Order: sequence, then C-alpha cells, then structure tokens
Amino acid sequence: MTMNNSDVNPNAPTSEIELSLEDKFVDQKLDPKAGPMLATKEFEQKAESQHLPNVLVDQKLMEEIASIPDRFGFKIGDVADLLDIKQYVLRYWEQEFELLKPKKASNNQRLYTKKDVENAFLIRKLLYRDKFSIEGARQALKDVKFAVKKEKDFNSVIQKIDFVQDQLKNFVDEIRKTKNLFN
Repeated sequence: MTMNNSDVNPNAPTSEIELSLEDKFVDQKLDPKAGPMLATKEFEQKAESQHLPNVLVDQKLMEEIASIPDRFGFKIGDVADLLDIKQYVLRYWEQEFELLKPKKASNNQRLYTKKDVENAFLIRKLLYRDKFSIEGARQALKDVKFAVKKEKDFNSVIQKIDFVQDQLKNFVDEIRKTKNLFN
C-alpha cells in the first residue's frame, strides 16, 4: 500500500491537484510597485492557514488578514474598525452574503469568528478594490465555492482510484506468490 501525504500530515495535500493549487496560491506574483514580497516560507504558512479561495486572494488581502488579532470572537464594532467601514455596512453584507453569518448571543449581539472577519475582508476586497457589484461579488463567491466543491469531489475519486490500485497490486502480488509455490 502506498502512503500519501495525508497519512503523515493531515494538513498536507492528498493529491497532485491539491498540491498544484497550493503552489498557484503560494507562488502568486505581485505587482513590482506593490513592494517586496513576504519571505516565501512565511507567505506559504499564511497561505496554508487561510480558508479563502486562492483565486480571490492577493498580497494586500493576505497582509490585512495577517493583521487580524488572534482572538476568540469580535464584536461588530471591532470588525467595523478593522475593515474601516460602518457597522450598518456589515449588517447589510450579512443579508447579502451567505458567507458572512456571525453567531448571535442571547442578547442578540453579533459575535464574529476570525473566519467571519477573514470573509468580511474578502467581501470588502471584492466590492471596493475589485469593483464588483453586490450581485457580481455574490456570484464570484458562488463560482469559487462550486469549483472548490468540484475539486473535493474529484479528489475523493482520485483517493478511491488509488485505493483500488493498491488492492489490485496486492492481489497481483498474491497471485505471483501462489504461482511461485507451484513452480
């Protein structure tokens, strides 16, 4: 039986396709005017720790996400300050984007997780820097979500094929051993 990267490290890519996607994510080229690139190792670690689709990520977004404090939860005012937007804009985004769904406490106060804040940064990037309309940003996020789901399904098929190949190799080895016994 062959051992893939996920047997050793659960966060490691399970296929060449995942590896190539991570390579594209990590090896993104920057505009020379944007300034020096983070050290490759540091950039890779940040890229691996994020849950955002690589197609939508740029260097500035990675820097913004790296600036998010490491806390359990964020109130709406904290998130609005981090994003430099008004609180009502965040409330509006919650209605428009299924990606942004903070939990609500018993007193109906919003509690954003770090992933919610990352998603809010992504939405802000799409709307303000990439100049998407609300509908365009929503569609871009849906398209990427579909592509990621399709990729996961494809990886599942690859894993099954690998398993069947291993079983066939074992079966062939057993036949050879049996044949050698009779020779």
